[in-house]
Amino acid sequence: MKILFAVSEARPFLATGGLADVANALPKSLCESGEDCRVVMPLYADIAPELRELLTFQTDFRVRLGWRNQYCGLFSAKYDGVVFYFLDNEYYFGRPGIYGHPDDAERFAFFSMAVLEAIAHMDFKPDILHCNDWQTGPIPVFYNVFYRRNEGYEDIRTLFAIHNIQYQGRFGMEAADDILGLPRERRCAVEWNGGCNYMKGGIDQCDAVCTVSPTYAEEILDPWFGCGLDGFLRERKYKLAGILNGIDDDAYDPQYDPAIKYTYTAEDLSGKTMDKAALQKELGLDPDPDAMLVGIVSRLASHKGFDLIRYLGDGIMDLPIQLAVLGSGEAVYEEFFRGLQNRFPGRVRMVTGFDPRLAKQIYAGSDAFLMPSRSEPCGLSQMVALRYGAIPIVRETGGLKDSVRDLGGENGNGFTFKAYNAHDMLDAVQRCAALYADQEKWRAAVVTAMHCDNSWHRSAKVYRMLYKKLKG
Repeated sequence: MKILFAVSEARPFLATGGLADVANALPKSLCESGEDCRVVMPLYADIAPELRELLTFQTDFRVRLGWRNQYCGLFSAKYDGVVFYFLDNEYYFGRPGIYGHPDDAERFAFFSMAVLEAIAHMDFKPDILHCNDWQTGPIPVFYNVFYRRNEGYEDIRTLFAIHNIQYQGRFGMEAADDILGLPRERRCAVEWNGGCNYMKGGIDQCDAVCTVSPTYAEEILDPWFGCGLDGFLRERKYKLAGILNGIDDDAYDPQYDPAIKYTYTAEDLSGKTMDKAALQKELGLDPDPDAMLVGIVSRLASHKGFDLIRYLGDGIMDLPIQLAVLGSGEAVYEEFFRGLQNRFPGRVRMVTGFDPRLAKQIYAGSDAFLMPSRSEPCGLSQMVALRYGAIPIVRETGGLKDSVRDLGGENGNGFTFKAYNAHDMLDAVQRCAALYADQEKWRAAVVTAMHCDNSWHRSAKVYRMLYKKLKG
């Protein structure tokens, strides 16, 4: 099958979050499994010069968007076995930053129309157009309105992926009139609550919708998680699927990872013991092998559950544990962890910002990993923690529920709690500390965690089944 993966960002070229990881790893896994999956994204000014040198100019063409008729250049590059296409327009993408510009509605409408127009200039006609998040929401709309009956565009199927339903691409209704240029009778595809909603348009007009975990696919049908689209999605539940994201096993491999000081395997955990001692030394924590070292690597935001930790911080520190925290975000949580560090010197260390090397050292050196999220569409940190033998402690939401099973039951690989409640979280931490006290059972749990398969190869198999179903 031929799949064109349309996305607003992708590693290694430019990234702001997990979407870029998916756009790198999933197409790579699909290509390794025998599919022809290619990626198309904007040619941003912020792409590093050494990566721009990989690009080859293919052609240029005009893109009509409403009353506009603008230039678009088509470039390509091959990276890690995957063909990447880049759509160039200096007016829209020759500026710093990916998101947050006042004309984002127009920028990504142009990108969406350019993706479809570019197909006529590629040596590649996709069977599946895999669109991702609101930035590509107009693609299924444009395809149905302007391209479906054109020669060379027959029988293309569209899949729209929701990575985070909080970000929907909401704009004034003038976007449908002035920017999208939709006929009056077709504007209802993007109209929502008196405005223009790009995500709603993608959901409405695509052939199938998927999310980044099975549980999240169920959660967004509920008003608590659906961000206003829950009722609309319930009416289209027949075309909704949830597929759990994965991680790149090569990028996260404690046996060969150059970012950690001592490598190790599930069969020989001596390196992990030394990584813990090295992390304690680097962060100024007490060199105590008996203390359970709990890691946190995260954006410090309320939906990540840090209000639970803030509410019962002292209760957590009553246990024989240490905390290693890496992240930045809302000031209230940064101040909380700094205060906790001041009150428990040698047992808590907070590092503000994000350091990829230190993040991996925390995964490798930690005994446990805490993610008490209020919402988490998929989550990758818990999968990385499992890969490095740090037992995850998570709330049962989204992808956390789908990837972590409580050690109190069968096939357990971590500790979970259901209700968004600080005392329930503390109970999970206490149960984890109790297991840590029995080192023989703890070692068995670590080995089980490291043997969990959260690779993209597993996820790619499910995507292939969905693609085949769409293709018919």
